[in-house]
Amino acid sequence: MYEYTVSKVYPQDRTTLAKVDALLEREGIRRDGNLDYTCAIQDDELNVIATGSCFGNTLRCLAVDSRYQGEGLMNKLITHLVDVEYGRGNLPLFVYTKVSSAKFFCDLGFQEIARVDDTLVFLENRADGFTSYLRGLAATRRDGMSGAVVMNANPFTLGHRHLVEVAAAACDTLHLFVVSEDASLVPFSVRKQLVCAGVADLENVVVHDSGPYIISSATFPSYFLRDDAAVNEGHARLDIAVFCRIARELGITRRFVGEEPTSQVTGVYNRVMREELPAAGIELTVVPRIEVAGAAVSASTVRRALQTGDWDTVRALVPATTYEYFRSDEAAPVLQRIQAAGNVVHY
Repeated sequence: MYEYTVSKVYPQDRTTLAKVDALLEREGIRRDGNLDYTCAIQDDELNVIATGSCFGNTLRCLAVDSRYQGEGLMNKLITHLVDVEYGRGNLPLFVYTKVSSAKFFCDLGFQEIARVDDTLVFLENRADGFTSYLRGLAATRRDGMSGAVVMNANPFTLGHRHLVEVAAAACDTLHLFVVSEDASLVPFSVRKQLVCAGVADLENVVVHDSGPYIISSATFPSYFLRDDAAVNEGHARLDIAVFCRIARELGITRRFVGEEPTSQVTGVYNRVMREELPAAGIELTVVPRIEVAGAAVSASTVRRALQTGDWDTVRALVPATTYEYFRSDEAAPVLQRIQAAGNVVHY
């Protein structure tokens, strides 16, 4: 019997990558744009008969040629990828997969976190990962009406502050989730620091890490959705499915979002939230953006001003706590990162 082995596929190996793409296409998958490791199993004629990849702590783009299914190749792929991830120190691990494949991963010990209809399932390889996260949140539950805001805050601006103020005034408790994924020019540790400093005077605001569960656009998989519109909608529906489980734990009955009239992606999110949240007993409130000098306050504008050293614009668009941080020596590495970036708008 032929002994199949799993081998790394290097980015410069265009021949093998073309065979990987061909296999994925035959299995109804396209290679994700966000991958940092790819492997393959080849037959004795160097045809790619199985492949899998990673991005961060997620496993993705897993496929086995239909002619070789039932030979344990998927187990080999996942064992290899888990070893690679453990070697990188990536724990826990997550999988996004088609509904039809979910049982396979559950049989390997993965636990389902959320699913979207017949489109996709989000799983992790810890039995109590999400439930433990929910228990931690439950300890912050308070009496009265609770609302929620989710933000990246890259960095925290007067626009973010306005959204929090409006939401906090309408709630007994406002749960403010800061997206933990480190895929922004301003690192998570700094974003959370600036959020906490910027809302410290609002006594009914509780700040939370999103952990790996409120999903960022950087980690959301697009490889088995047919086009960009489907990707945006799938991302929104999965994110909201996870959020609804969080909301039940905290008794959240209202979610507040900032208005984004020029963003197609945010427009999709807001539409899906209007459709999905009421069914979970959650009211959606869209808060109009504030303007300074006739223009909406935007984190993109702040990043551009930081990149060019336009401190007058920065001062006009952020709370004093954010401004003071960026003028301090502590901010030097973050400023260097922003100044070295090309396009700072789409982070």
